Amino acid sequence: MMRDAEKTIGNLIDKQGVSLISSLDDEGFPNAKAMLPPRKRVGIKTFYFTTNTSSIRVKQFRSNPKACIYFCDKRFFRGVMLKGTMEVLEDAASKEMIWQEGDTMYYPKGVTDPDYCVLKFIAQTGRYYANFSSENFMIE
Repeated sequence: MMRDAEKTIGNLIDKQGVSLISSLDDEGFPNAKAMLPPRKRVGIKTFYFTTNTSSIRVKQFRSNPKACIYFCDKRFFRGVMLKGTMEVLEDAASKEMIWQEGDTMYYPKGVTDPDYCVLKFIAQTGRYYANFSSENFMIE
């Protein structure tokens, strides 16, 4: 049993160089994709990612916002899956909030690039795996 889920899981997340996000396609099948780590997180409830507005994930999240994100610490063979919803944000404030120098490599027209958007994930539940056992938990 975790003593402090937010601290334990937050530390795991912050040390990972890759995030996995999953959406549902039109046939209801899960689609997973490796992405850069979240640009911003608020506890273990709210996460912000960058992506291309033209991506298939954006289309899928607009159609069905159910999502999960997964972080894996392969060194210690532990991980966490968070289930919740994904929202596509295209407003200037959200885009500016997580914009970083060098992002023009992905979005050549800068922070106002129409092919740049923000994915906002809000977790509802989670499942943590470590030491050959796992546990479910609610996120407040």
